[in-house]
Amino acid sequence: MMNFRLAQENDLEQLKAVFRKIIEKMNAENGRIWDDTYPCEFFAEDIKNRRLYVLTQDDIILSAFALWELAPDDERNELCWASDPAKALYFGRFGVNVDCRKSGVGSVMMSNAIATAMDKGAECLRVFVAEKNKPAMSFYLKNGFEKTEVVYDEALDEDFVLRQFGFEKKLV
Repeated sequence: MMNFRLAQENDLEQLKAVFRKIIEKMNAENGRIWDDTYPCEFFAEDIKNRRLYVLTQDDIILSAFALWELAPDDERNELCWASDPAKALYFGRFGVNVDCRKSGVGSVMMSNAIATAMDKGAECLRVFVAEKNKPAMSFYLKNGFEKTEVVYDEALDEDFVLRQFGFEKKLV
C-alpha cells in the first residue's frame, strides 16, 4: 500500500539517493537540467519548513515534491501569470524513482499535490519546467496544466542560463 505524507529528517539520505539516480537519468536523456546542488541540497530546508512530501511503499520512496508560496520579494512574483492575482502555490523538486517510471506513480503524486494545494486554499498550482525537459512538459499537459506565456531565465553560472516555461493548473 502506498503512503503519502510529509517528508521527515530520516528520509533525507534515501531522498538524495533516489534523486541522484533521477538526475543521472534526466541529464543523460535531456542534457543538464539538475545537478549535485539542485534539488538535493534544498530537501533539508523543505523538510524543516514542512513543504516536502513523499509517496512511499514498504519504506521505499517512490516519489517526492515540494509545495510552497513564493516569498513576497521573489522576482518571479512579477511574472504575468494567466490567473493573476490568484492565490498560487508552486510545485517543484518533483521526481519519480527511476524504478517506478511509467507506472502511474507520477499521476498519483500529482493528484496528492492538487489535493494538498486545495487543502491549503490555493486557487492554482504553478510549476516552472526547463525548456529542454520535454517529458516533464508532456506530463504536466497530460495532468491538466496549461502552458502559459511565462518564461523565466535563471543564470546558474557564468556560462549557463536555464530557460524555464511556466505551467499552471487552476484548482477552483
